[in-house]
Amino acid sequence: MTEPTHISRTDLQILLRRAALRLRNSAAVSMEDDVEDALRNLAGEFGMTRNDAIRFIVREWMEKNTYLPVHSLDEDGGVEGSA
Repeated sequence: MTEPTHISRTDLQILLRRAALRLRNSAAVSMEDDVEDALRNLAGEFGMTRNDAIRFIVREWMEKNTYLPVHSLDEDGGVEGSA
């Protein structure tokens, strides 16, 4: 068993930004068959395209791992507009 490779936060952010740009600029990203099946199922459940599902998954992962700021509402804060 090999030891995990450690990468600095800055280097990881650079790699993730490059990956996001490649996904954005790529006409098609190919995945393994099991991943493709899961993507199609997820996209169908949410009524989105496969590429939209990939963008959604990447954004969620980046927010949850603090590579992107999370947009959350403060419980005590006010809101503008109406629902």
